[in-house]
Amino acid sequence: MATLTIHGLELWHDTLGTQGSPVLMLHGNGEDHRSLLPLARRLARHHVVHLLDSRNHGRSGRHADCSYAAMARDTAAFIDAQGTGPLAIVGFSDGAIIALLLALARPELVTRLALLGPNLSPADFKPEARAWIESQWAATQDPLMQLMLTQPDIPLAELRRIDVPAWVVAGEDDACPRSVFEAIAAHLPQGRLSVLPGHDHASYIFGSDALAKPLRAFLAEGQPA
Repeated sequence: MATLTIHGLELWHDTLGTQGSPVLMLHGNGEDHRSLLPLARRLARHHVVHLLDSRNHGRSGRHADCSYAAMARDTAAFIDAQGTGPLAIVGFSDGAIIALLLALARPELVTRLALLGPNLSPADFKPEARAWIESQWAATQDPLMQLMLTQPDIPLAELRRIDVPAWVVAGEDDACPRSVFEAIAAHLPQGRLSVLPGHDHASYIFGSDALAKPLRAFLAEGQPA
């Protein structure tokens, strides 16, 4: 683990692997890079994998602005500072939102996107998922819970500007209806969608092998023969 000062905040990051094309993994809301370590270790056999704790997560610094836009700016600055771009990005949930915002703002930094359980708006959530988030916000007053109730606001048409290979992944019983993921994949010029049977929003990320093999195959498409 190491730290890098970005926009006045210390951001914690780690790197696994020594050869292959670079990959940046972005965790979900309320988590940190450790949630992705089991998957990262498998990818690191063939890639140099970078893991980053977003602001207000893990051991990274805290700031009043915990917006997705701020996290995307941090991520772009991290890539610039490390000199690792352009690279593939694997983002889970909030990490997928950050990946989309980064690809829109700094397309030259991104070679391909694996978007795991993304949403473009709080309106995308199923009623039961939104109710759970609201209950967590009421109980904890955690700004990260409020974040999911108020952001992001990415117009579907904006996705047309992200012209890199993009793989949208969802669980069969995800936090958003299947139609949300279908629309996201359809509006990405090189988008494709996989819905994993028997999985929810996070089960294919944690404690499952359902994702590792197809994700390795997707990332391998971008490597020199």
